[in-house]
Amino acid sequence: MTATARTDAIIATTPKDPRGTAVGQRLRPLAVGIWLQGLLLWVPVEKLFMTDIGFDATTIGLVAAVYAAVVPLLEIPFGILADRWSRSGTLILSSLALAASSLVGGLSDGPATYVISAVLLGTYFALSSGTADSIVYDTLVEETGTSDGYERWIGRLQLVEAVALVLSAVLGGLLAAAFSPRVTYFLTVPFVASAAFAFARCREPRLHRRAERVSYRTQAAATLRALAGWPTLRRVIALSALAAITAQVLFEFGPLWLVAAGTPSAWYGPYWAALVSTVGIGAWLASRIDLTHRAIVALVGAVPVGSALVLVAAPSLVVVIAVQILIALVAALVTVRSSFLMHEAVPAHIRAGVSSGASTVAWLAFIPLSIFFGRLSHVEGVQTAAWILVAITAALAVLLHRVPRPAPAPA
Repeated sequence: MTATARTDAIIATTPKDPRGTAVGQRLRPLAVGIWLQGLLLWVPVEKLFMTDIGFDATTIGLVAAVYAAVVPLLEIPFGILADRWSRSGTLILSSLALAASSLVGGLSDGPATYVISAVLLGTYFALSSGTADSIVYDTLVEETGTSDGYERWIGRLQLVEAVALVLSAVLGGLLAAAFSPRVTYFLTVPFVASAAFAFARCREPRLHRRAERVSYRTQAAATLRALAGWPTLRRVIALSALAAITAQVLFEFGPLWLVAAGTPSAWYGPYWAALVSTVGIGAWLASRIDLTHRAIVALVGAVPVGSALVLVAAPSLVVVIAVQILIALVAALVTVRSSFLMHEAVPAHIRAGVSSGASTVAWLAFIPLSIFFGRLSHVEGVQTAAWILVAITAALAVLLHRVPRPAPAPA
């Protein structure tokens, strides 16, 4: 099945509504591009490859900190660029950065070279941050006149991404076992590079262009004022950051539980497939779970805290994988919810910039956290480092209770 056929099968689940059909048609190229960017064959075996070329838990944490440092330096400027220039254009650039990162990663023979790949990966994250969800929100408003259904549509796009990630996880594990982890980096390049052609066909919304044209400095100042000066938005940003940090800890350090257990390389593909599938499943759940009911909020908040406590004990590998999946599910659900609340709170002409700024907060927090987590894992073991995840998920549960829905901002 081709990329277009796969994405059509998911996007076509739209109700028989002419407005919904128009939204689906406009989002189809975006979905194809996201699907192609998700075919990262090297991701499930990255930690295995890194240990093969001389990394340990400490240096893995340092590399994570390197690309985490690149993202906040570029994220807000790129977000403002997307609002002023072209959101699909920044997605095209993100595809090229991701292809370059994969190529350099495959060519690496030691930590020093691999750092260049990490810098390029950080550039990809900065370019793509907040862009696709801004396109979805504004397309929905343009076509239907309302933001109702945003969580459903963004959930479908993230389900598209999850399908690609699951497929690449299975294939990546098999290819690494049959050949070598290095091969998966090279085979990724044509897939992610071709995403640029799909994004070039995307008819992006013009809602953000309706505001009066101002200088870059003026628009940057408006974006920063929104990030720093709106109390309700600050809580939403904090919630978004905690959800992102939770997911990032799992995706960066979750495989260390497998490495510590001496797990064969064939396990990494299915494990990663299960973990990344939560991106789509959690987003799908976001449109079906009512987070305005306190009892449901309490349950959703309790699940990751309890699961993180299980990681401290790590009774068996199967249990470890199961609770990691539960934590990632909640993180994906909360990410979609906070994304909707954020877009509701800001006008269109600074939407991508604010969304990128919220992501910047998460990355800035993740830099010292990744170093500390990696060092603690190396010295005391990954189970001890899991207490960090307990603290993060506890903060997430508390804040989930305290974030109201803001009044929609003018378009």
